[in-house]
Formats: sequence, C-alpha cells, structure tokens
Amino acid sequence: MKAIIVEDEFPAREELKYLIETYSSIQVTNCFEDGLDVLKFLQENDTDAIFLDINIPSLDGMLLASNISKFAKRPYIIFTTAYKEHAAQAFELEAFDYILKPYDEKRIASMLHKLESAFLRELDQIDKEEELSFPKNDSVKVLGTDARVNLRKNDKIIVTDVNDIYYALASEKVTLVYTFDEEYTMPMSITEFHSTLPQNLFFRCHRSYTVNLSKIREIVPWFNQTYMIHLKDFNAEIPVSRSKVKEFRQIMRF
Repeated sequence: MKAIIVEDEFPAREELKYLIETYSSIQVTNCFEDGLDVLKFLQENDTDAIFLDINIPSLDGMLLASNISKFAKRPYIIFTTAYKEHAAQAFELEAFDYILKPYDEKRIASMLHKLESAFLRELDQIDKEEELSFPKNDSVKVLGTDARVNLRKNDKIIVTDVNDIYYALASEKVTLVYTFDEEYTMPMSITEFHSTLPQNLFFRCHRSYTVNLSKIREIVPWFNQTYMIHLKDFNAEIPVSRSKVKEFRQIMRF
C-alpha cells in the first residue's frame, strides 16, 4: 500500500512518517508541503492513501480533498490537523479518519491497522469481481510447442516467448509487461492479458499483478498472513493478495 504525506511543518511530517513506518507496512512514497503540488502529482500518479493537513499553502486541505473526491479512483484520505472544527466537513467528504495533533501514538497505530484492513478488503472484492470474466484475445499464438505473445513497444509488435515475461502490472486502462530488460504497454486490462497466457505458467496473484511462476526466487511473509514475491535477477516485489494465498500455497507446495 502506497501513501503520501501532505504537511508543511517538518517536525510533524517526520513524526507522522515515523509512526506510519513503525506501525504499518504502508510505503510513504512522497511528502508535500503545498496543496497545488499535490494536485499536480495526483494528475500523473496514483496513491492509495493521503495523510492530509488542513492548513497548508496554495490550496488548503479541505479544498484539496474536495477535488480529490471527484476522482474516478479515490485514495483514502486521513486528515491530520490541530483544528477540531473541520471534522464534520471532513466526513462529508468521506474521509477515512480525522486525526488531531499532537499525535497520539496508540490512536495512530489503531487507525493504520484499520486502514490496511480496509485496503485489503477492497482488493479482495476487486479480485472476486474480476475473476467473473476472462475475455478472449488473440495476442498469444502457439507455434509448435512454444507459446509466443505479441507485445507492443513504440508502435511495433514484438513477438516474445512467454517465458521471457517476468510479470505484468495493471496501470489504469493498460497493462505493463516486464521482461528482463524491457517494459511493454499492452492496450488491455490485466484480466484480459492474463487470460491469454499459459495458466500453468502464470499466476494471478493480485488484482493488479500476474507473475511468471518459474521466475520466483523468494517468498517473504508479509502483512496479515499474505506474501511478497521476489523474482530471479529482477528488482521487483510482487504482492500476493489475501484471497489468493491459499491457492498460491497449493501451487508452490508449502
């Protein structure tokens, strides 16, 4: 789970980052001091959660949250503020929580646990919905005993052995496909792309990921009895969602 912190006071920002890293597995990817900078960032990047101060420059936290609430894919918003009077407005914007300064460590820890649990429930629900449909696609051709997939890069079609694929990642309305030294963009959902691959070789471990089982180097226990996959000769971490854990353990025989 990825998050950003929006806080213009350095001590408060560092304390919050420390508490998030101490009491959760949430990855803080960016910190911001200015509301407009956050809006620009979110136009080009995704995040799962925003820890948002209200009294920030350029665009205050309430106006920023109001803009974010109109996004098609809305991150969880957790207000962090010294002002009690905005709480009602915050929950009208469907904020996940409203944390008052100075921070209470137990309160923060409890909120982070609930946040990660809510995020995992959302992923599980999306997994179940996507499993209902696997559209057909002709991007994979079988030539002799080998499977080939037609990948796209710079308007070219690259015929690729499926075993050269390490994993694929959902990104908005397209799917990013990774080989050892290349990244390809496929104009289809990851559900559609996964359905074209050999099912005995690729595993849909998460709503946003499919992984080549033959490329797995290490399986690391992660949050809430799930796992993180590390690949051979490749710097990537692939999560296994809670709804896929049982099947994954059976496939990997542990």
